[in-house]
Amino acid sequence: MTNTMLEYGLTPDQLEVQQLTRQFASKELTWDKLKEFDARGEFPMELYKKVAAMGLTTLIIPEEYGGAGMNQLTCAIAMEELAYGDAGFSLSVGANSLAVDPILIFGTDEQKAYCSKFYVDGGIGAFCLTEADAGSDAGACRATAVREGDEYILNGTKAFITNGSIADIYTVFALTDPSAGARGLSCFIVERSRAGVSVGKDEDKMGIRLSNTSEVIFENVRIPANNLVGKEGMGFKIAMTTLDITRPAGIGAGVSGLCRSAIDKCIEYAKIRVTFGQPIITNQAIQFMIADMEIQTQAARTLSYRVADMIDHGVLDPIAGAAAKAFAADAAVRVATDAVQIFGGNGYSREYPIESLYRNAKIFQIFEGTNQIQRLAIIKGLVKNSMM
Repeated sequence: MTNTMLEYGLTPDQLEVQQLTRQFASKELTWDKLKEFDARGEFPMELYKKVAAMGLTTLIIPEEYGGAGMNQLTCAIAMEELAYGDAGFSLSVGANSLAVDPILIFGTDEQKAYCSKFYVDGGIGAFCLTEADAGSDAGACRATAVREGDEYILNGTKAFITNGSIADIYTVFALTDPSAGARGLSCFIVERSRAGVSVGKDEDKMGIRLSNTSEVIFENVRIPANNLVGKEGMGFKIAMTTLDITRPAGIGAGVSGLCRSAIDKCIEYAKIRVTFGQPIITNQAIQFMIADMEIQTQAARTLSYRVADMIDHGVLDPIAGAAAKAFAADAAVRVATDAVQIFGGNGYSREYPIESLYRNAKIFQIFEGTNQIQRLAIIKGLVKNSMM
């Protein structure tokens, strides 16, 4: 689909990334090719290898470490195009940025070079913060890392980890001072090859089934003290800063791609679905639904891209980031719900791709901080600002 609005204001490099990714999605991420992966809940590794070879998994990595050196807005543009094909696949690709950003922001030059090589060589990363009893409450983490000489001994189980079963390298958050709660959280680089690292069950999810999600288990894993990112006790700050930075690309862009796909499919279907002697696209009720879907999509994209651009200019506003995440996620569910309604009974059938978009949409309101948590963050920030 040609859409001038999607291209407005982009740099030549961003346009090139957009077109490259769009061409890949239109050729490789079609429902006919993906529906069996969705049915099996399987990550399409061969497709990942293709996007890795195209450099789409290392956009955010600086050029000196072998990446493209692109900014957050460019990453968002690429993730939107991938999500147009499949939101789950886009999320798994984007999870690389989530995993490597803590090192690029807080790590040493040696750590940046070391971790970047995994991704540049086609590897996969995972961000390991969530635990079964520590989702939105990251301070309730139970994983521990105990210093022993020049090493840390890591123990704990992480849950709902994107790319958990397929990752080559993990960015792991664990308590170095359990008595301090969130203030005792620290961040570590942990290679998959280390003794004691294993994966538990893969989640059999309702949606984003092309994205691998699993438990990751650490049992007496010895890691060098040099694998500590930043300092002990900085983990919570590292995690929250990273999420504030990556949400526009991971959530807002993913929503925009999913919603665009839903709108295009609805228009195509409404032109050929005939009821009462005429295509349903001539029905004003259908027209208004699709128009509202477009309004929600444009608003979600604009807000998310605006926050990404702010980040690229050194402005990190948690309130704006939380607002973008919550609005985009709610928009995804509204748009997908209306898309199913427009398709009617066919929208509820697995024969058509609309039901998969509906299943994929819901997760955006849950992961990377539920929409309720985003609203709490917004009001806390507003109250804090009112006291300045």
